[in-house]
Amino acid sequence: MSDLIAKSAIDQRLASIITPTMEGMGYELVRVRLMGGKTRILQIMADRPDGGSNVEDCAKISTAVSLLLDVEDPIEDNYTLEVSSPGIDRPLTRLKDFDMWVGYESRVETTELIDGRRRFKGTLAGTEGDEVLITLEEGGEDVTIGLKFEWLSDAKLILTDELIAEMLRQRKEAGTVDGAEFDETAFDGVETEEDTDDSDAGDDADDAPTTKH
Repeated sequence: MSDLIAKSAIDQRLASIITPTMEGMGYELVRVRLMGGKTRILQIMADRPDGGSNVEDCAKISTAVSLLLDVEDPIEDNYTLEVSSPGIDRPLTRLKDFDMWVGYESRVETTELIDGRRRFKGTLAGTEGDEVLITLEEGGEDVTIGLKFEWLSDAKLILTDELIAEMLRQRKEAGTVDGAEFDETAFDGVETEEDTDDSDAGDDADDAPTTKH
């Protein structure tokens, strides 16, 4: 399993427990993080295979996962379970994500320095084998480079007008949102480039049913 989905040993164990149940329900695990603190927070990000998960989907997953973890009991301390959809400026955690979002801007980070840098901002150009292709602007010219998927420590889409329009189109097609309910102006002035920590696991706050254990 990709480290982008589950980084730590406990995250990977949790992913192995909940993934079969989620897939059996018709959902995919996008990311799982067990966060520290006074009360630990288990953040699960999930989506439909074709995208477009909504509040009802998150509630179903929350109920099923909560019951499953009560039985398996992999977390010793009390914790709060939060289930959310990936959000608009979604993390890219699976190789297929980089093909699904070709043409959209993204920010990619690597575990080690690549040509003296770890951060790359550009337009996704798909994949080639086990490499993620991203087109960067270098010296006024577009240059496409390949980064091995296993090198990545973080990757996510950057919020743009084009991305908002595409997400709106997908949600309309999936019937998960009414155009009148989706206010694009709510995202005016939002910047995501400097948001680099893992606290954004619930990008869609309204899609985060919470259960305490």
